[in-house]
Amino acid sequence: MSSQAGYDFMCVPIYHPRMKRELLVSDVHKRRPTNLTRPDFVLTSNDWNRLVVGKFSPWIDVDSPDAQIKEHSELVLQQEMDYFSHLGLPVMMFRLKGGNHVNLARLIYNKFTSLHFNCSAWVVVPLESPVTTAISYYRSDVTEEVPSEDTWEWWNVFRSVANYNKHFNLALELSADIPSTANIERWLGEPVKCLIVPTSIFLTNKKGYPVLSKAHQEVVKALAKLNIQMVIQGNKRHEDMNFYVTYLDHLYKSSVSDDPLQTFGQGYEDFLQCPLQPLMDNLESQTYEVFEKDPVKYNLYQKAIYHAMLDMVPTELKTQKTLTVMVVGAGRGPLVRASLNAAKLSDRNVHVYAVEKNPNAVVTLLAQKEDMWGDKVTVISSDMRQWNPEEKADIIVSELLGSFGDNELSPECLDGVQHLLKETGISIPQSYTSYISPMQSSKLHNDVNECTDKTKHPLAHYETPYVVNLQNIYTLAPTQSLFTFIHPNLDEVIDNRRSEKLNFEIKKNCILHGFAGFFSCVLYKDVIMSIAPHNHSPGMFSWFPIYFPIKEPVHLRSGDKLSVYFWRLCSDKKVWYEWCISGPVPVPVHNPGGRSYYIGL
Repeated sequence: MSSQAGYDFMCVPIYHPRMKRELLVSDVHKRRPTNLTRPDFVLTSNDWNRLVVGKFSPWIDVDSPDAQIKEHSELVLQQEMDYFSHLGLPVMMFRLKGGNHVNLARLIYNKFTSLHFNCSAWVVVPLESPVTTAISYYRSDVTEEVPSEDTWEWWNVFRSVANYNKHFNLALELSADIPSTANIERWLGEPVKCLIVPTSIFLTNKKGYPVLSKAHQEVVKALAKLNIQMVIQGNKRHEDMNFYVTYLDHLYKSSVSDDPLQTFGQGYEDFLQCPLQPLMDNLESQTYEVFEKDPVKYNLYQKAIYHAMLDMVPTELKTQKTLTVMVVGAGRGPLVRASLNAAKLSDRNVHVYAVEKNPNAVVTLLAQKEDMWGDKVTVISSDMRQWNPEEKADIIVSELLGSFGDNELSPECLDGVQHLLKETGISIPQSYTSYISPMQSSKLHNDVNECTDKTKHPLAHYETPYVVNLQNIYTLAPTQSLFTFIHPNLDEVIDNRRSEKLNFEIKKNCILHGFAGFFSCVLYKDVIMSIAPHNHSPGMFSWFPIYFPIKEPVHLRSGDKLSVYFWRLCSDKKVWYEWCISGPVPVPVHNPGGRSYYIGL
């Protein structure tokens, strides 16, 4: 019936409501065998495993102050969990009705720690507390603000008691009244797997079909980006139950953006990746190919080189002067092509040196020189820091930036070649700045917890930054700038060590799980290339943000000042980051001495 109406699974109580009556009225259930639930053969094992989400009996209250109710509830809870496991149900569902569910969290967490229990949990939490909604309606004639009950706090207490166990996920229930945008955004940093949409909140349009209000639509679209399931709950209030499915399917599809960044990042959402080590390791052909598919990045580079060429050679001298452009870290040649295109567009003469240390990429460069570039390009197979030509460059072009700007050693590489640049020469990029923002993401925290490696320091997985396509996160405060590097570096003594303290104002009660890192880069004058949220280059997908985790989640309250320290440190052989928090709760320094993570020189 439900599958014919377009539904993929159903959420149902497995136990008969008679269980409650017999438990509370007498001990008859202990004296006689009774079928208090459906036998397992009413469905095949495959159907139980795919089509059914088991709901706990709604009367269970293991946190009741009544000792008898509590004892009976604990007994039935264990029985139901055992039977769910027997059936092979993928998910069990239960509701939080307030902030006091410590015993419930303990009992289910204990079950999850057993070796043979493979069920996950959907914890049903309403977006808006029913108590808050009821008070607001009851006191509609009163102008003063009604004290609200934050349902996120219910969930936060529950999952904290359960030690952030990865098997606990959220089933958010859409309420008639919608909380603030800030509250909705905070849920985006939680492990939301399901959105429950009651039929009672649907409106009816002129054609008689169910629709949601604009505000409810925005909530659905925001949560749909987390790739959630949707559940219709309640009585049929329109002609066909299929109408609800059709409408929500339309909303779900409309939430999908055609932004190239989202398209490129599909399948990589919230997936931890180790940053590249381009100086220590040679990139593979597939990696080059992925980067070269980003037209925005190379269009920006071409624009920057174009304007630099116009500035360096006046129109009246364009036939008399040939610009020397050195592309350091040329890879398979995208910046060489950008330089040649810029020369053609600006009508300037140019000779390009393509310097690349990866011998495999040099093969591709030489093939292009032979087939297309000819004498306009000279290919140099060498580490840029060890190459010493007699000629100096008018323009040095590089694409050595990582997700955090300097985390792939662009400062060290460009400092090593700036002696090749004429005094009047231009470096592209001219400068870059890293940015960080505090973030909440239960998913990333749980994923990092599982990244243990017996060959490394016990805390290595907490002290390693990861490149991540951030989706399931809540940003606790706006990004702030951290470290800036300028090229050419004209300091008498070049020192690429950095340290900075930043303070962030926390607006909502939340959990800190680490820091998101970005960069913004000035290629040339007003040509900006950025992945920072405040000025992200539209359509550019070459870089995902970087994630700096912390070992223990930090509970923050509205009004707290979060004080963060970051260091960029160097030795003769490596560069590494260290980070810590001094307030409101001190957190130890992560990655001291680069013991867990470093970038090799």
